Amino acid sequence: MGLVGVAEGDLLDIATSVAVAAAELARTARTAALEDDVGTKSSETDVVTAADLAVERLVRELLARARPGEPVLGEETGGSGEPGDGVCWVVDPIDGTVNYLYGLPWYAVSLAAQVDGESVAAAVVEPASGRRWTAVRGGGAWLDGRPLRVSDARRLDLSLIGTGYAYRPERRVRQADAVAGLLRRVRDVRRLGAASLDLCAVAAGWLDGYAEHGLNRWDWAGGALIAAEAGAVVRLPAGEGGMTFAAAPGIAEQLLVALDETGFSEID
Repeated sequence: MGLVGVAEGDLLDIATSVAVAAAELARTARTAALEDDVGTKSSETDVVTAADLAVERLVRELLARARPGEPVLGEETGGSGEPGDGVCWVVDPIDGTVNYLYGLPWYAVSLAAQVDGESVAAAVVEPASGRRWTAVRGGGAWLDGRPLRVSDARRLDLSLIGTGYAYRPERRVRQADAVAGLLRRVRDVRRLGAASLDLCAVAAGWLDGYAEHGLNRWDWAGGALIAAEAGAVVRLPAGEGGMTFAAAPGIAEQLLVALDETGFSEID
């Protein structure tokens, strides 16, 4: 099914305005939210703050006004994320909550509009810096209005690669073993702690490639569209536990081979 009665550019305007408002709440609420309560989810290292919950509530309220009746899938309070008729909104209220908890500025609000399970408009906003990463399907990607393009990397051994680690220790150990093998094949590896921004970094050429296992739809829905519209080769997981991948075209195949040979692509 396609879009009915709405332009993708209009969805981008809504995604951007809502994400900007949500980012301002995340920024201003940080101190009070951390003093109020910090809980955990899948493990003791997988944290959720009062701000995560407040930001997601705000996103849902603003979307209900702008696009009444449309489903929302959010990290903190769930919802329907299955492909279906019409638009579904996918939100990560604070991507990089551990960074947020510690005061590291690499965290973001990520919001994407999806149709039939595919992102068609996305905004990723950084509360600490105010930077706005945006994209619309078939129309390009931008950082604060400046068009984005992936790097022209051609050699994997001279490429900077991003990745991330799971919260569960047993999976994290397997990921670390695979990354140890990858380190021998690339310039270096970065672990920054917010998947949406890692994907945006590929879009800007700040990273040449990125791969991570175990992401959920809200982790990649916004950033993956931004990377793809900036020219990255993007592969998304078919279900839970799969690999999210984005890379400059000049190294994409080399990186996929290296990930396979180092066991990265087999992590469950």
